[in-house]
Amino acid sequence: MTVADLVRARRGDERIGLIFEDQRWTWDQWVQGCIQRAALIRDLAPPGRPLHIGVLLDNTPDFSMLLGGAALAGATVVGLNPTRRDSELARDITVTDCSMIVTERKYWELFDDLDVPVAADDRYMVDSYEWTALLSARVDAEDPLVPLSGDDLFMLIFTSGTSGNPKVVRCTHTKITQPGTAVINLLDLTTADIAYLSMPLFHSAGVMAGWSTTLTLGSTVVLKRRFSASEFLPDVRHYGATWFHYIGKPLAYILATPPQPDDADNPLRVAIGNEGTFADVSDFERRFGVSIIDGYGSTESGINLVRNSETPLNSLGAMPEGVAVIHLDTGEPCPPAEFDADGRLLNAEAAIGELVNLEGPGNFVGYYGNPEADKERVVDGRFRSGDLAYVDRNGFAYFAGRTQDWMRVDGENIATEPIERLIQRHPSVMLVSVYAVPNATVGDDVMAAIVLHEGAATDVDELVTFIRAQRDLGTKWLPRYIRLAGTLPQTSTNKVLKRVLARERWECDDPVWFRPGRDDFRPLGPGDAAALRDQFASRSREHVLL
Repeated sequence: MTVADLVRARRGDERIGLIFEDQRWTWDQWVQGCIQRAALIRDLAPPGRPLHIGVLLDNTPDFSMLLGGAALAGATVVGLNPTRRDSELARDITVTDCSMIVTERKYWELFDDLDVPVAADDRYMVDSYEWTALLSARVDAEDPLVPLSGDDLFMLIFTSGTSGNPKVVRCTHTKITQPGTAVINLLDLTTADIAYLSMPLFHSAGVMAGWSTTLTLGSTVVLKRRFSASEFLPDVRHYGATWFHYIGKPLAYILATPPQPDDADNPLRVAIGNEGTFADVSDFERRFGVSIIDGYGSTESGINLVRNSETPLNSLGAMPEGVAVIHLDTGEPCPPAEFDADGRLLNAEAAIGELVNLEGPGNFVGYYGNPEADKERVVDGRFRSGDLAYVDRNGFAYFAGRTQDWMRVDGENIATEPIERLIQRHPSVMLVSVYAVPNATVGDDVMAAIVLHEGAATDVDELVTFIRAQRDLGTKWLPRYIRLAGTLPQTSTNKVLKRVLARERWECDDPVWFRPGRDDFRPLGPGDAAALRDQFASRSREHVLL
């Protein structure tokens, strides 16, 4: 089954397929929009270049129809992240061999003076007269009927791994179509259901669990340009949405809105996602009257775990057949976790290891143009997730963090090396190490341990001002914690021991500055450290402070 097959299956379907703001399209109208874009893609394709289309758009009808059009045209969509900037964005475009770029007016200036192998004439703005005219000229276009198989490449999606730069996951047609069927069965969806999709379409979860599901089923999808906690419930009620998909913190953000006595008076029936905390899932279900299925997965799709009614507090779910936690040093399966009467993990050193699929790569079909990364991810026929976990005696897995070369902040995978390079530009910085520390709600926060040159002034405000002023600072990169250290723990080969720094977090002997909110930094004192622990306790997240 290919994505093109799913698109063609909707032809002639007069039910409402897509809703965006005050606009509606039947599935048949949507398919015609896809066909127009397929013809346009093939007509505009630069000769001698891979048909890779870099798409930098919010969740708009154009993005949805470009996905369908690319499928019909036999093209590959490269999901570009609008939070990336300058050299980082240029790298993303270059390593994926983009020959065309499609964006919108609000992002057009990001490409000014950008050094990329895409000619200015091969960059298009969907909210321009030129693009509208190009589409209008193809209003009577026909399906190009490009022969495809499920193993053909459909999308390139960025994720972060153990190296400093994001990797590019190869997503075949089958890798996109299979999850849609799985979600339909898991949520017991019918064509009467209406999906609310606000997770970005440049991300695997938005495409696989959201877009693919509605396309497979032929039900209605409401596209939201960007997620908004304050607009979530009004939107759900206005459009009659019965299910939604999330990743990361949306549940927490929605729960942070002022509660109302009629919160449960809404059409929602079920939701599916991952990285929601047990407390958030429970509170959300109770407050809004929604059943939630929260699981574990990644863009690579090598391992998937799903929670159910029998899953213990804070567990990711039952370990699937053929998946094990492997000790990082010995390479052997870790023993079951042991807990004291208060639920504290007693044998962390022995029980925590990496989640590994012993039976093979699962649905992982490799990284694009990076054979060395493939070899790191699949070793001796085993898929290595890069995520740490431990397993209780009943076979339930618990997340224990990530390898320290990358982190997940607000639902996005972020590499540490680019942030380190950016901070290292400051003339007073001699050494810097960036690593993940737990966030009290979900995922990670960014922490930076910095060693200044001897005699350099300790002025954190000036350092932060410098970091903020860097053009290539990603929107999620600014550290929440800054540790000014005299030295950093290192191996005999002068590699910084990030696992030591991550274990010490902000509870160390060095002075630490932090952002209690979104903006200003201040010194972190003993009372602040205690308050932080209380925040973790209130979210049932004490277990991540091992």
